[in-house]
Amino acid sequence: MIRKRLFISAIIALTAAAALENRVNAQIVMTMEQALEYSAEHNPDLINSRLSMERYEQNLIAQKASLKSRFSLNLEPFSYSQSRQFDSRFSDWYTNRSLSSSGTFSISQPIIWTDATLSLNNSLSWQNNESTVGGNTNTNRAFSNRLYLSLNQPIFTYNRTKMNMRQMEMDYENARISYALQRLNVERNITSQFYSLFMSQQNLAISESELENAERNFNIIKDKVEADLTTKDEYYQAELNLAQSRSSLENQRVSLENAKDNFKQSLGIPLEEDIKVVCDIEAEPVIVDFDKALESALTTRLELRQREISREQQDMSMVQVKDNDSFNGNISLSLGIMGDDPSFPDIYDNPTNNPRVAVSFSVPIFDWGARKARIKAAEIGRQMFELSAEEELKSIEMNVRSTCRSLDNLVGQISIAEQSQRNAQLTYDLNEERYRNGELTGLQMNQFQNQLSNSKMSYTQAVINYKVQLLNIKILTLYDFEKNVPVVPITYEQKTK
Repeated sequence: MIRKRLFISAIIALTAAAALENRVNAQIVMTMEQALEYSAEHNPDLINSRLSMERYEQNLIAQKASLKSRFSLNLEPFSYSQSRQFDSRFSDWYTNRSLSSSGTFSISQPIIWTDATLSLNNSLSWQNNESTVGGNTNTNRAFSNRLYLSLNQPIFTYNRTKMNMRQMEMDYENARISYALQRLNVERNITSQFYSLFMSQQNLAISESELENAERNFNIIKDKVEADLTTKDEYYQAELNLAQSRSSLENQRVSLENAKDNFKQSLGIPLEEDIKVVCDIEAEPVIVDFDKALESALTTRLELRQREISREQQDMSMVQVKDNDSFNGNISLSLGIMGDDPSFPDIYDNPTNNPRVAVSFSVPIFDWGARKARIKAAEIGRQMFELSAEEELKSIEMNVRSTCRSLDNLVGQISIAEQSQRNAQLTYDLNEERYRNGELTGLQMNQFQNQLSNSKMSYTQAVINYKVQLLNIKILTLYDFEKNVPVVPITYEQKTK
C-alpha cells in the first residue's frame, strides 16, 4: 500500500514538473520588430480599421458596377381579375374579367458625363379579356409587344451620378489614410508599451540585484553581531534593508505582470500567455535636420490630405445645399413601336409607333428664406473649417519643433546618465568593501545601493525616451532619419492589403 502511494506521488510529481517545464518553454520571446509584425495582423484597433477600409472599398466597387449596363427581367406569369364598374360614356354598368401573363426585359445604362439614363425595354404580354355590357359579351384574346428606347436627362442641376462616384472615391481614400494613420499610431503604442515592459523587466532585474546585495550585507552583519564585532542596531538596519528589498522586488513583479497584460492586449495575444521582450538598449545619436523635418511634415503628413478631402467634400455639400429648392428640370425622350395580334408570329404585321417627348420644370416660388439660411450656415461651417486647418498646421509645426528640441536634450541626458551609472557602480563597489570592514553603517550602504539602482534606471529610461522621440519624429514627418529614407505608409498606385 505504501509503495503504491509512493508510486502515485512520483507520477504526480513528474506530471507537475513536465507541466511546469512546458509552461516555461511556452513563454513568448519577442523583439521590437517581431512585436510590430505581430500587431499588424492581430491588433484589435488595426483589424477594425482595416475592416472599415475594406467596407468602403466594397462600396466603391459597387458604385462603379452600378455605372455599367444593368439587365433586369420582371415576370408576371399569371394574373386574373374580375370587376364590376360603371361606364360613364354609356351610362351603364359592365363586368370585366381579365386573365393575363406578361414579362418585361430591360437594359439600363447610366451616363456619368451628363447624369442621364438610357434604357432599352421590351414588354411582352398575353391577355384574355371579356367585358359584359347589357347582356352582350365582348372578348379579346391577343399577344402584344412593346419595344422602346428611352432617355431621361435632368437639366439645370448638378451631376448626381458623378458626385456620388467622387464621394465614394474620397470615402475610400479617407479610409485608407485612416488605416495608415492607425498603423502609425499602433506602432507608437506598441513601441511605448514594448519599452515600458522592457523597463519593468529591467527594474525587476535591478530589484533582484538589490535583494542579493541586501542578503549578502545582512549575512555579513549577522556574522559580525554573532561575533560581537558590531552593535545590534546595525543588525536591525540590515534586517530592515533586506525587508525593503524584498518588498521592492514584489512591487516590481506586480508592475511587470501589469505591463505584460497591457502589452498582450495591444498585440492581441491571449492574456494567459507568458511573454518576454528583448532589445538592445543602446542609442546611437541621430542627426535630425530641423528644416528638412519641418518641410517633410508640412508636405507629406496624411492628415493634410484628409483636410483636402474634407475641403472637397464641403464644396460638394455646398453644391447640394444651393441646389435644394432651386430651379431645375427634366427631359424625357422615348421612341418605340407596339404591335398586337391574336397570333404571336403576326404581332408586328401592323405596328404602331409610340414616340414621346416631355419637358418638365420645378420652379420654387417662396420658401421663407430657408434656402438662403442653409447656404449661409454652410458658408459659416466652411470658415470654421479653414480656421481649424490653419491651427492644425501650427500644431504640426509646434510638435516638430518640440520633438527636435527634445532629441537634442536627450542626447546630453544619455551621456550624463551613462556617466552617473558608471560612477555609481564604482562608488558602490568601493563602499561595499568599506562596509565589510565596518567603516560604514547599514543606513549609509543602503543609500549607495539606492543611488546605484536609480542610476541604472535613469540610464535605461533616458535611452528609451530617446528611442521613443526618434519614433515620434518619424511619425510626425513621415521621414526616417535613422535610415535617411522617407516613410510611405500608403500608396495610391497599389491597393492597400
